[in-house]
Amino acid sequence: MSLARTAMRCARVVLLAGLVVGLPGLAAAQYDQPSITPRDPTPMTSGTAPAGGGPRVTPFAGMGGGGGPQQDPNAPVTFTADEVEYDRERGLVTARGKVEAWQGERLLRADLFTYDRNTGIVTATGNVQLLEADGSVLFADRAELKDRFRDGVLEGVRALLAANGKMAANGAQRTGGTVNELSRVVYSSCDLCKDDPTAAPLWQVEARRATQDKDALRISYRDAKVRMFGVPVLYTPYLSHPDPSTPRASGFLFPTFGYTRFLGAFFETPYFWAIDQTSDLTITPIVSTRQYPNLGLEYRKLFNSGEILGSASIGGLNGKDTGGKEELAGHIFLKGRFTVDENWRAGFDLNRATSEIYLRTFRYEYRRVLTSQVFTEGFWGTEGYARMDARAYQGLRSSDDTRQVPYVLPNIFAEKAPREKVLGGHLTLDAGLLGIYRDIGSQSQRIATRARWERPEVGPLGDLWTFKVDATAIGYNARGQQEPPTNLPDANGTRGVGNVRAAVDWRMPFIRYAGEYGSQTIEPRVQFVTGPRMGPQSSVPNEDSVDFEFTDANLFALNRFTGRDRQEGGSRVDTAMRTAWDFPNGGQVEGLVGRSFRFDDDFKDANPYAGSGLDRRASDYVARMRVAPVPWLETIGRVRTDGEQIFQRKLADTVANVTVAGVTVSAGYLYSVPLPYLVPSRTREEVSAGIAGRINDFWRAGVSTKYDLGLGRLVLIQGFAGYEDECFILEGRFIKRFAEDPTSQTLYPASTILLFRVGFKTLGEYFFRAL
Repeated sequence: MSLARTAMRCARVVLLAGLVVGLPGLAAAQYDQPSITPRDPTPMTSGTAPAGGGPRVTPFAGMGGGGGPQQDPNAPVTFTADEVEYDRERGLVTARGKVEAWQGERLLRADLFTYDRNTGIVTATGNVQLLEADGSVLFADRAELKDRFRDGVLEGVRALLAANGKMAANGAQRTGGTVNELSRVVYSSCDLCKDDPTAAPLWQVEARRATQDKDALRISYRDAKVRMFGVPVLYTPYLSHPDPSTPRASGFLFPTFGYTRFLGAFFETPYFWAIDQTSDLTITPIVSTRQYPNLGLEYRKLFNSGEILGSASIGGLNGKDTGGKEELAGHIFLKGRFTVDENWRAGFDLNRATSEIYLRTFRYEYRRVLTSQVFTEGFWGTEGYARMDARAYQGLRSSDDTRQVPYVLPNIFAEKAPREKVLGGHLTLDAGLLGIYRDIGSQSQRIATRARWERPEVGPLGDLWTFKVDATAIGYNARGQQEPPTNLPDANGTRGVGNVRAAVDWRMPFIRYAGEYGSQTIEPRVQFVTGPRMGPQSSVPNEDSVDFEFTDANLFALNRFTGRDRQEGGSRVDTAMRTAWDFPNGGQVEGLVGRSFRFDDDFKDANPYAGSGLDRRASDYVARMRVAPVPWLETIGRVRTDGEQIFQRKLADTVANVTVAGVTVSAGYLYSVPLPYLVPSRTREEVSAGIAGRINDFWRAGVSTKYDLGLGRLVLIQGFAGYEDECFILEGRFIKRFAEDPTSQTLYPASTILLFRVGFKTLGEYFFRAL
């Protein structure tokens, strides 16, 4: 036969000839602008019988891109089809009907497939799909490919990319399987309207030409237009953005510009530099009309055993608009964390800034006090812990005396909690060493150790007994205590302090089951605590127990002070009554009222905090109430009232939230008497309210406010509204704070914030803010 043809059904054909020769590129300028309507990329189910009978070959077997072993680059072309014809004289193989051909990591699908063994050219027509190893899919009306499907031209291209990215072009030329040159391109990550797929998407980029570089992981456009709802809103001769498949890539981020009271008109253009696979740097210059130029840096570095994160800036303040002096200013926030071995880790924090006003003016992360430290700590399961560190602090307000800011060196703490019981109870041992130094003012060194033992038991009536012992030994070496900030002249010198506290805690829960209404509980609780009197506390330095507030949370603590420098002594009885109603749906209504009674008459010396609630033999009343009977309602409040005049409040803190149909309404109230360790010390009484929620699947909004009843003015007002779908973000946020600088009695810089955010997902984001 001069022409031998063989037809077969559902045959598996292995072509040993490599793909060698290709065709020149295809100019596609004559085609109309395409629309983004990619075909269904869902692969055909393997193992089903096609028309004509016979089994099909599983199309993804052995593909390197699918998680299997890497393939030889000279591997043969393998394909399956419903019908195959082979022309021996011309060297043509023609396959029809559900054709699937693959070589290495790429899979080609088409209705008609022709392979020329002489030239190595593959021609595919009809519903062409080219699946890449990275998961992206190319659709085309017609394709001519060579060199293992890496080179060639395609007509009527549609691409389905990562992160919902979609691209369409009249034609494309592939080079090396990594670069696609596209003509008359449209790109978007928006879904088409279900009711009218021909309508323009929310946004799309149109360009005369585009390049998709899979090595550089970028898509670049020439003569590009950005359209929203089909209307042009931006033209640029050149536009580039990361390929949606890459999590990070170097390039300029969308700019921010606006107007502020302290900066004037300003503009910033961040540049993101992906240094390598484990580190990157963001460089943000800020140019403003009122202040000197500012340069901000953010750095991230990941190691096998840890990470470094940091930010820094340098700039200047003109001293006129910010109420200060003309100066060069800056900041550095640097953090490092490293794993040494399976038990130990080490780290450091370096935080320094020129001033509070600088951070607020340029909207860098603001902190009242900056802490720098270097530390190492060890973990041994749940049984052991150890930490060693050294710390330095920086106060940022102009009223802070830096000479009185302490240095902590060393700070060593170790704790051991054996799993084995001791005398039927749980034992915890700890020890610590602390040194505090100041250029001017009080200084002290402290060594301390403590042993705690606790044994719970169930009584014959179902009552719960807990036996507790707490023994503490502390040694001090103090000097300069007569100076600020401690002002304790009797605390100078070397002395030792010991304290042993023993307690018996008894609870009797009475539970009544109410069937479908859940269960009800009434639980009286009494704790007897005894130990030696501690005497006047003014003879002991105080660095870690400055703040104190008596609430239901520490009613039953053996030592109710916050640190080691204040020890509670003598004998007392703590009492409380707790009631609860637990519902089958998980809801609960629960309340507690409690009070403490001291046996000794040395409470004035033992408690140095006037108005704390523990400065009399009978303490103030403390109470807690939580009302959450259904998932959409929760209210929790804490109250402390005077021990002699029960209706005279000392503390009230209540928050309520109601959520209905995705909308949450919240309200709060706070009342607190003057606290001596806060400056300025005054009565605080505030109310707050807010509402936030989703309007529908895409829109959300909220507003909240806080009002100071004592000052008779607003403290805070803020609101936001936002829209977000699969491809677009639009958000506006307003914040107005009325906090005043205690030194100048004026509002802090940047007390008003107006921020707008517009984001084109996979393309970039744009910010506008006013401060």
